[in-house]
Formats: sequence, structure tokens, C-alpha cells
Amino acid sequence: MNDADLDALIPGLIKKARDAREKAYCPYSNFKVGAALLCEDGSIFTGCNVENASYGLCMCAERVSIANAVSAGHRQFTALILVCDVPYFIGSCGMCRQVMAEFGFDWYLVMTTPGINNDWKKVTIKELLPYGFGPISLDDSKGQKENIQSNE
Repeated sequence: MNDADLDALIPGLIKKARDAREKAYCPYSNFKVGAALLCEDGSIFTGCNVENASYGLCMCAERVSIANAVSAGHRQFTALILVCDVPYFIGSCGMCRQVMAEFGFDWYLVMTTPGINNDWKKVTIKELLPYGFGPISLDDSKGQKENIQSNE
């Protein structure tokens, strides 16, 4: 999918992420987050944050949407749209960035702002996690320099 085609889909994906955000279970932070994950085949999987009294067990919306997609057999992603309630563009937490990197560095995170104006900013996972660690990093047949260059 080219960038123009993806850009045309983003407003509809933002709506799906906003709808998912409304399902968030966040009794501790009251910080609702929603995500909509677009797979390369056009499938869309949503997720919301799910908190837990044992804070370390909380699940972010990004990881929930990726887990939903993987559970349905998908591994190739085009974009993940992230919706939360801050009035500026905010990226994913470090744990979510690492999970996204597991599925490649050349797809997009789309950050949004609240409201009906659909403001958004698109960055690659590579831009979000420069010098990231991914599956290629574990390949013993490749040198470290090649691994680093693949993520630049």
C-alpha cells in the first residue's frame, strides 16, 4: 500500500481506535487508550488498554491490538493508529515499541490528538525506535554492523 492510500484510510481508522478507546478498562489511571491495527491484507484489529490492580500486569492498547491480530494469524502490519486523551502527539511506551519492532521496522505508528479534527502524525517504527532490537538481531549468521544498519 502506498502512503497516499494509507493516508486516505487514516480518518476511518482513527474512528475505530476512538471506538476501541471507549471500551478501555482503566479504573486506576482513568487514562483511556484505543488502537486500530491495519494489516497488510486490509484486516483491522482493535485494542484498548486493560489495567490491573497489580500494575505490572496492565496491557496497553497497542499490544492488545497486535495480540488480537496475531491470534487471528496475521504477522504483516501496515499501520497502528493510537488514540488517547492528551492534546499533543504522543508515542507508545517502550514495551509497546519493542513489540511493534518484533514485526518489522518499516510500518507506521499514527499518533492522534483528541477531538473531531482528526489531527495525526505518522512515523515509522524505525523512527520510533532507532537502533531497535528485533528478530534480525538474533541471527548469528549476520554481523552486528549489518543488524544496526538494517534499522537506520
